[in-house]
Amino acid sequence: MARKETIPKHAHADSARESGRPVGFAIITVSDTRTRETDASGKLAAEIVGGAGHAVKRYEIVKDEKHQIREAVNSAIVDESVNIIFLTGGTGISPRDTTAEALADLYDKALPGFGELFRSLSFAEIGTATILSRASAGVTQGKAIFSAPGSRAAVKLALEKIIIPEAAHIVNELHKTG
Repeated sequence: MARKETIPKHAHADSARESGRPVGFAIITVSDTRTRETDASGKLAAEIVGGAGHAVKRYEIVKDEKHQIREAVNSAIVDESVNIIFLTGGTGISPRDTTAEALADLYDKALPGFGELFRSLSFAEIGTATILSRASAGVTQGKAIFSAPGSRAAVKLALEKIIIPEAAHIVNELHKTG
């Protein structure tokens, strides 16, 4: 008798190719020093998103200034082609790190599970230094917003292990009615 394979609950959201619907992403790098030429984390984010069959609809680099971060996020929110906004950088505890403050009162609904899971998975890689991360997520006006640290390892972890596997599911949930 043949064994029946079970499909994981999240299999419906593994990639755009499997769901048939690419998700539109905005990628925002928060940095006082990076340029388009030196933004390794932003480039990696775009590669991961595209490699999963999704689309990068916006990409920009902004200074680690609360008002600049908010302007970039607000522009992405009103862009109808964008479903998920991914910020990289500015999530630490140094005086210049302002991403968490820029986003805190922007969320209609917080998604604390993202930060919790990110730090849990990050602990396996970097140990207790993960307590310095203020990675967060929330929903605003029908868009999901995720912020992660600016390292390539953090971008890879956030996108490959958490966001991309759930991207189609997230968008479906955001557009449910009734």
